[in-house]
Amino acid sequence: MTSPLDPQIAAALAPILEHAGDLTPPPAGDVEGRRTALNGMLSAINNLEPAAGDVRTTDYHLNTADGAELLLRWYTKDGAQPGSAVLYFHGGGMILGNVTMWDGPVSRIVSRSGVPFLSVEYRLAPEHPFPVPVEDGYAALQWLHAHAGELGVDPARIGVMGNSAGGGLAAALSILARDRSGPAIARQLLIFPMLDDRNTVADPHIAPYAAWSYDDNITAWQAILGEQAGGTDVPALAAPARITDATGLPPAYIEAGQLDIFRDEDLRYAIALSRDGVPVELHLYPGAPHEFDVIAYESDAARHAIAGRVRQLRSL
Repeated sequence: MTSPLDPQIAAALAPILEHAGDLTPPPAGDVEGRRTALNGMLSAINNLEPAAGDVRTTDYHLNTADGAELLLRWYTKDGAQPGSAVLYFHGGGMILGNVTMWDGPVSRIVSRSGVPFLSVEYRLAPEHPFPVPVEDGYAALQWLHAHAGELGVDPARIGVMGNSAGGGLAAALSILARDRSGPAIARQLLIFPMLDDRNTVADPHIAPYAAWSYDDNITAWQAILGEQAGGTDVPALAAPARITDATGLPPAYIEAGQLDIFRDEDLRYAIALSRDGVPVELHLYPGAPHEFDVIAYESDAARHAIAGRVRQLRSL
């Protein structure tokens, strides 16, 4: 049978799959096992592509209302004039990962676009379940608006962006800022976002290629929502796919891979936003699994995806 994978992505993925074939995935519900297994793998994958040499970072710290201290890492390209800026949220299912782990991908997109990013070390579940991660994001958005002048940023040109769980947080933050009439968000860039806690039934066409598996997804949503996961009372601020009124949300740029378990929820979200008058640009990449852009960074699909993101960022 012919593989549904894009051939260029398949070639890049082959050595990773060969290594992963020797590993036993942790069972559903095992957060610590996933942190042990996936943190190192994600760090390696994110650094397959050479780092950008023309991007500098400055670390700031934000004290939250409940007494926590969050790392905010500011990335700027040498010689670039800020103007616009992006508040960025890393992936990891809201149960793993950190700002440093995504230094490579963030610095490279800053280098290519010239747009500075502020990456947020939001707190992780299950130690900090909903609503803590999105509230951390809201505090970071307020911080960026409050410090826009000293950073050379136009507060009317601030976007939010994230990949995977970070894309879900960027979508949730867009809803929260609208509902609270909070700081303005000019655009939301959602890169294969994690949006729906009800996504628990494996698609046999996707499961063999799922870099983020259905067991991973079940584990993450249970950590974030506890017994509420999959129930009837989950708010859109936790799982944006639950939204019933998208009116007034910022314009959205959404990417999904055809072999990503988030595909259907991402497509439905694009439709939900569109039906309520939100401008949406949607890209579905055939033969592409989750994180294909960093795994197969030299593939045509990854180059197209990065070019689309850069175009969106430069137009902020």
